[in-house]
Amino acid sequence: MADELSHVGKETCSEQVRRSHVSGPCSQFQRRFIQRVSLLRKLPTRFVLPLEKKQKVAALPGNDQEAMKCLPEGDLDHCLLSKMDLRQQQISQTVEEVQKIIHLLTTEISHHDSRFEAVPASDTYNDSIKVLAPSLFHVAVPLRGLAGYKGVRPPRWRYYSLQGTKLSCPLRDPEGLQQWLETETFMKTLWQWHKADVNIEGDIVPAKVLQIFRMLVENAVRTCHLSGKVTVLEKRITVWVAVETSMGQVELELAPTVEIPTTWPEKAQWPRCLKRWPSPERVECIKSFGFNLVAQSTYHWQLSFSQAERVLCEQLDEDGGCRRRCFQVLRQLKEDVWCPGRRPVITTHHLQTVLFWTCEKYPHLKDWQVFHQALLRLVRKLHRCVSQHFLKHYFVPKSNLFQSANPSELDAVAQRVAFFLKNPQLELP
Repeated sequence: MADELSHVGKETCSEQVRRSHVSGPCSQFQRRFIQRVSLLRKLPTRFVLPLEKKQKVAALPGNDQEAMKCLPEGDLDHCLLSKMDLRQQQISQTVEEVQKIIHLLTTEISHHDSRFEAVPASDTYNDSIKVLAPSLFHVAVPLRGLAGYKGVRPPRWRYYSLQGTKLSCPLRDPEGLQQWLETETFMKTLWQWHKADVNIEGDIVPAKVLQIFRMLVENAVRTCHLSGKVTVLEKRITVWVAVETSMGQVELELAPTVEIPTTWPEKAQWPRCLKRWPSPERVECIKSFGFNLVAQSTYHWQLSFSQAERVLCEQLDEDGGCRRRCFQVLRQLKEDVWCPGRRPVITTHHLQTVLFWTCEKYPHLKDWQVFHQALLRLVRKLHRCVSQHFLKHYFVPKSNLFQSANPSELDAVAQRVAFFLKNPQLELP
């Protein structure tokens, strides 16, 4: 799924880009990516321990390699493989159930309003669903009828309320990952995007899109007879639903998303100068996937780089390093020890961002050959960001991913991570 850093083969990204000029929403490269992820999932998992036995793995000090002798490498592998195998089985089962429901709801919504596209159901891989935590998912619902993106027009003042009335003072300009969305920035638009139900003075307003989308979701739940299985959650800016699955209840953010392929936003000043990670060929590939604009606030659309991040994770350890393994252990510690719960303040996306920044700072294989040293380097980076309540977005560093996080929850996580760093014990319940 979206939070798994999957290895997808030896073919270089630049070669895939050159062969990816295929019409339709899914390119040849993306289809191959999906097929390879599907193949990987069918491979047998080795060395899985009995799940009822509680495993304790001791002593992961950052500088004392002698202490590592008390930790047989095989024991760590066995324990982690057991935990990660169980996690993957549970998430795969949950996603399989969730995507059937989402496909049913969005198909019904699309029949009533053609601006919203149905989320496809797949037996192998669905890049519309992003796993933020085992019980917390983000689902991108594509918007139809906005094509030929030309970029941001010269800035202008906005003096309108959500009701369309004039304001005496202008609205706040976008910051960080935020952006206006004007119909005139697209060469082709459906006439429905010019209607007053979503458009004010030429702007497509996310709050209005969300208002319509919420009503469509509520109607679809009733029409599809899913009232006993799906509940639309109230008092949220965006559209959240709770879904009952065989693995328990999960919460999904259903986010209307404008997909803008082949274009890279001006706000993303990336790659940074003189950086050796990723390679220039990988950068070319990543930028070719473009970006998304997501309805997650009132007036401004949120920039998203989900496909670019997925490609960045592809072939993460092609040099033979242990980046993926470190990430998996970090994620397991976060979910089991440091930040458990249904709505964790730290998500997989935060951990992925920590990994990206660390890979950029330490681009060489020698920095990713000794597992315990590389893991503790990641943990220290996470602790620093959580303690300071500041984690820079990887593509737009001016944006703080912890800006809206609960400070007291961050402090609690920082204390648990600090305790681990003082006495690095890896105990997976």
